[in-house]
Formats: sequence, structure tokens, C-alpha cells
Amino acid sequence: MKNAEQVFPIYKVEHDTLLSMQGDLTIAFELTLPELFTLSNDEYMAFHQTWVKAIKLLPKNSIFHKQDWFVQSSYQANFGDKTFLGHASERFFNERPYLAHHCLVMLTKRPENYKPVTSAASSLMRKHITPKQTTSTELFRDFADCAGQFKRLMEDSGLVRLRRLSDDELAGTIAVPGILEQYCFLLSRTDQPVLKDIHLQDELRIGEQSCYLYTLAEAEHLPALVGPRITYDQYSTDKTKFSTGFASPIGALLNCNHIYNQYLFIEDSAKTLKKLEAKKLRLQSLSAYSRENAIGRDATQEFLNEAISQQRLPVKAHFNILSWTDNKAELKDVRNKVSSSLAQLDAQPKQETDGAPQIWWAGLPGNAGNFPMNDTFDTFAEQAACFFNLETNYRSSLSPCGVRFGDRLSGKPIHVDLSDEPMKLGITTNRNKFIIGPSGSGKSFCTNHVLRSYYEQGAHIVVVDVGHSYEGLCEFVDGYYFTYSEESPISFNPFYVGKDDVLDTEKRESIKAMILALWKKEDEGVQRSEYIAISDALFHYYESQPEFACFNSFYEFLKGPFYDTMKASKVKDQHFDIDNLLFVLRPYYQGGEYDYLLNATENLDLLHRRFIVFELDNIKDHPILFPVVTLIIMETFVSKMRKLPKDTRKMILIEEAWKAIAREGMAEYIKYLFKTVRKYFGEALVVTQDIEDIISSPVVKQAIINNSDCKILLDQRKYQNDFPKIQQLLGITDKETALIMSMNRANDERYRYKEVFISLNGQLSRVYRTEVSREEYWTYTTESAEKAKVKAYKKKYGDIRKAIAVIVQEEQENKAA
Repeated sequence: MKNAEQVFPIYKVEHDTLLSMQGDLTIAFELTLPELFTLSNDEYMAFHQTWVKAIKLLPKNSIFHKQDWFVQSSYQANFGDKTFLGHASERFFNERPYLAHHCLVMLTKRPENYKPVTSAASSLMRKHITPKQTTSTELFRDFADCAGQFKRLMEDSGLVRLRRLSDDELAGTIAVPGILEQYCFLLSRTDQPVLKDIHLQDELRIGEQSCYLYTLAEAEHLPALVGPRITYDQYSTDKTKFSTGFASPIGALLNCNHIYNQYLFIEDSAKTLKKLEAKKLRLQSLSAYSRENAIGRDATQEFLNEAISQQRLPVKAHFNILSWTDNKAELKDVRNKVSSSLAQLDAQPKQETDGAPQIWWAGLPGNAGNFPMNDTFDTFAEQAACFFNLETNYRSSLSPCGVRFGDRLSGKPIHVDLSDEPMKLGITTNRNKFIIGPSGSGKSFCTNHVLRSYYEQGAHIVVVDVGHSYEGLCEFVDGYYFTYSEESPISFNPFYVGKDDVLDTEKRESIKAMILALWKKEDEGVQRSEYIAISDALFHYYESQPEFACFNSFYEFLKGPFYDTMKASKVKDQHFDIDNLLFVLRPYYQGGEYDYLLNATENLDLLHRRFIVFELDNIKDHPILFPVVTLIIMETFVSKMRKLPKDTRKMILIEEAWKAIAREGMAEYIKYLFKTVRKYFGEALVVTQDIEDIISSPVVKQAIINNSDCKILLDQRKYQNDFPKIQQLLGITDKETALIMSMNRANDERYRYKEVFISLNGQLSRVYRTEVSREEYWTYTTESAEKAKVKAYKKKYGDIRKAIAVIVQEEQENKAA
């Protein structure tokens, strides 16, 4: 038995560099990779070429060692300062298992006169270790320059970021383990430093962790064909092929604790080719005695031809997977998972036993120079780079604004900023969103989730709906819910001026527009004299300081003082027919058919109310009510846009009502809204479900789609045969089409969720889970029976939060029973 100090190969850590006992210099970087399922075929090819170019920059006698850690972890909830639904969401996701990933790249420079190591000569087996060569300042500087060029070339691709690790991150501190300690004792970066026994005889065991090492070390065990990407069948369709990295099955898709080590040994190319020429000649002389020698000669000949004709870089390569578990019952399962993942690459799994300790030991950061070279194979950098793990997990945004979605693989909560961060990064030029999803795809549910998230972050929200999809959420946040029924007809008061409000030009203009809309049909022109007369009437009406401003008192002013003024000044009817105006407006006055519409005495302060829903289902086809109501809605939102503080977010969501609004001559307003809302820290959202609506409506084409940089699509499988139309209309790329068609094809049966596709100006595209707690579900539900149940429980318990809590508790009790 040896102490670790006797055989530990790292001599010193200084200048952010590892120095081994043999004089090897190692510079380590932490690598930030692209997120899983986000690269296109072309991006995989470009990324692969970047790796090859970067590896060719490394000097001879150097080692490229990439180490990907995949460690089982669980989401830790944060219950501080949460709302009722926020707390429920944290509780729901608490301890959700996922595979945490981080990636290290270590560049090692060997001394010029190093001797290759074999399994038997590994430092683990030596009695004494003495450095063969000390390093010079010039050698160190040259190597640091090469590492800097490597970093620059990789980052210039725009796909990765590299951060050089410091001395403390390499060697660790009293409180935080460094990468050496993490590897020796299989610790995650959040673990406390702890010493563990390392058992190498008979089996590789570290503390309580039983370890298995699988290698790709011989050419005959490798797949016949390799490439930067492979087709991921679970997300592919007949018409779309979904791509993932070639090595992803042994990376993020291998769901167990494992480290994936990737080694490339860059030697002197000229010497390597000279050795192969000599080998070819030997095989040539022996080819007459054995067919194997003849095949070996031909293979060597082809290798040499390719190396010289295509300027390939010959390297020695090795890849291995170190998996571990502390649960004896999982041992077989872990072995099966690793073997199966290697088989997916068309590689032959080989479990190392005798050579496992030496290969594991060489995986220690900075000890790649001690790798047993008899466990490597000859190849080119281009082929070797195909085996690199290219992807990592979804990342959360640090922005305070955003929506909670789920990681596609595990459902781990991800904070996604769809508004501010993309604007700051120059990805988008506006915050508008366009949402499309057929009936039953979870469209209203997803939209409820987005609105609730923005509401809790302080946004003012106006919703125009036809279908009662937001009734539950509106009631939950104590918003205003305007809807029409015979018993309780919809009513407003556009004449009302609140205590903190002022009668500015914009308010006057919106009231004038409403009066003119009530008086004149769409195809009737408005004379300048009529416009001036209405303007004059409004001015004098407010000058008279009415006791309560509403349509009734305005109508009385028109037929009283203002009528007398008009008649006294002998204004001719063809310039302003006040009798006609009074006659047309009579139905909205006290005792008229629509006297309720413009004389509301409650729910008057719409400017400061943060959540307002206008439910237009019952009046969307009404020729009189609908145009008036839409005018008032638009005035309400424009008022919020212009009068609320600039740092207050304003949102307007137009559900299927946009079709009716566009039909009633509001098309120009929608265009205006979508183009100007961003100037007021606002965003407009439009939701639709029918492809034909999009294609046939010029309003949607020109105004909505062109001015919505965020496009959200839900399950489109129903339309997959017609999808080329929508792809062309929305400007969706082939990569995004593959993502869209992959939604809900391989959902985890343990959880209830639907997937959602989000594209930010075509530059950032992701598919997320919309997975919520049961409390959130009962708040958002649009099922009539479930909504009725929530209402009944609210009536019983007097509070919607209490009602939802009881429903969820009953659900859990029934499930347990």
C-alpha cells in the first residue's frame, strides 16, 4: 500500500498552471458549450472544423485532454420571498433529479525528450518519481501563447467560451475542492472537501463509489463511420431529421454519474509518418505469408496517402467513460446504460479491468503525460474530433425578468428571459410575441403561465379575449374582468378622470374618436367642422366641471347648454347637424337601449389596475357594441403606455379577438400598436390557432409577424403536411422546423407537461417544457368543469387561494389512497 504523497504526479501549482513530476506543463480551461438540441447540421460541421483548427495550433509533443463531468444532482428550491404560486412551483420542483454537467479542457506540453509511458511503466507502478527535465521561462511563455491562440480560435467560432482556471480552482482551498481533489475523490464542485480511500486491487473503488471504466482504445472497436452529428430518432419524423452531436449518447443523454475523457496526443508528424512508412515496408515484405499483413499494408498505405494528400494531422487518440454509483442495486443498470450508449455509436463496448487503474490515474488533471500509450490508436484529428462531446445542459438566464420553463431532458426549472436580455444582446429589436398553437396544444395554458410570470414581476397587463381563457388568473390576481351577459352587461366610463389623472390631449382625442365612431358609420366621412364642433363640446363640458363625468352628463350638456350655443350661433346643419348627433347618440343615454355601456360607476381606475381582461365572446359579432368596446380597450392600453412610468412594463395580449378587431376597421391601430409599443417599454402579444387566419390576413402578415421578434409555437403535428406554408410565412429555418416537429414526441411519462418552441428572431431557438405545479394548473385551467369546481370551492371557502389549496390537497389524498 502506498500513500498518495508517494505517487502523486503533480509537483506544483503556480501561475495558473499545473507542473507534473515529469516536467509536463498543463493549462486548464473551463469550457461553456452550446446547449443540447440547439445546433443545426451546418453548425455541427462548423464546430467540428473549429476543433480541428484549434488542435492543429498545438505544438508537437503536446496532449489535448477534454474531460466532461456528468453528475446526478437535484434542484434545490428557494422558498424566500415567493408568492402563493411561486412557492407552490418551488415545492413542486424541489429535489427534481437532473444531470449536472461541466467541461474542462487541459492542454499539456511534454518535455522534448520525454519517453512514452506504457501500462507497466505508469507512475502508479514506479517506486520513485523524479522529473526528467525542468521547465524554462521561454518554454512556459511559448506554451502559454499557444494556449492563448487555442482559446481565441475556439471563442471566435461564437459557439463556446473558455475561462482559464486559477491556482485555487486547480489545487482547491480549505472550503472548496479543486479539480485535482474533485477527480481523485469523485466530488462535485459544490461538495465539501473530503478524503476517501482509493481501492485499486480487484476493482476500482473510491470511498463508497464502485467505478467502471469503458474504453474506446482499439481501432477494431470503433464505429465504421463517424461524423460531427447523428440523427436522434426519438425526435425525428418522416420529413425532418433531428440532429444531435455524435458523442451525445455517451454525454448528456447517458443518465448516470460518469466522466467522459477525450485524449489526443499530438506528436512529431514527420516522425510519425516515417514510422508508418517503415511499418508499411515491413508489412509489404510479410504480406505474402498472411492475408492480414496484406490488409494491414493496404490500410497503412491509405492512411499515409490521406495524411500527405489532404494535409491531415496524425494523432494518437483514446476515449473512455468512467461511471460510478454508491448503490449496489444500481450496478447492473449503470453497466447496461454505458454499454447501450456506446452501442448507439456503433462502437463495441470494452470494460477495462486490468488496465483500469492506470487509465483512471492518467485522467487526473495535469497527468495526461502519464497515459499508457499502448491504450491509444492512430487516427487523424478530423476523425478524433467527432468523438468530442459538443453540448451541455440548458442554462438559466440571470435576468430578473422572465418565465419559468423546464429543461427538455429532465424538467429542471430554467429561467428564460424572452424580453429584455435578447434586446440588450441585439438578438431582437422589439419585445412583441406571436403565439400559435392548434386547439388542445396547451396554448392558453402556456399563455396564462407567461402572463402570470410577468404580472408577478410588476407588469401592467391588458387582455382582449374571446373564450374565457384568463378568467381564473384574473380572479386570482384580483384584476378587472369585463364581460357581457344579459344579467350583467359590460360597462365603461371613458369620460371619467381619476384623482391622479389629467385630461390631456390624448384622453380628449380618444373620447372624440369614440363619439365619432358612435355617430358615423365606417364608410361615412367626418367633416372638419363636425370634428371641431365635437372638440369644442368636450372642452366646454369639462370646463363646466360636471359633478360626475359620464356619458349621461355629457349628453345632457349637448342637448342643453351646447345645443343653445349652436342654435344661437346659427351653425348650419350641413356643417354640424347637432339634432342628428343627439338622435344617433340617444340609445346610449339614460333609458336608452345601451345606456349601461358608457355610464359605469365602478371599475373606473383602469390606468392603475395592473391586470384587466376584456372578454368579448358574446359581443364579437355585435355591430354596435363591438366597435365601441374595442375603441375603449385601445384607449385604455394607449393611456397606460403613455402615462405609466417608463420603467413599468406594459403588455397587451390579443387572443383570437384580433380577427374581429381587424375586421372592424382596427387594422391600422394594430399596425400602430405593434410598431410603437417598444418605445414605451411595452410588448404586444397576439395568439391564434388557425394557419388559414395567418395566411389570409394581411394585417397579421404585415403588422404582427414582421414586428414580432419572439415567435412561440406549440404542438404543430396536426399541421405537419401544411407546415411548409407556415414555415415560409414565419421565416422559420429548417433547423427550427426540426425542433418544432420534435415537440412532444418523447415526453417523460412520469410527468405531466407539454413542450413549447420559442424562437428569438431566428437566432436563438429552443424547445422547453411547460410544466407547472398543481396549484398553477388549477389557476390556469380552461376546462369548464374544473373552472366550475374552483368557483364552487371559492364560494365555500371565501378565497381563491384557499380553494385551490384544498383542491390540491384532496387530489393528493385521493392519489395516496
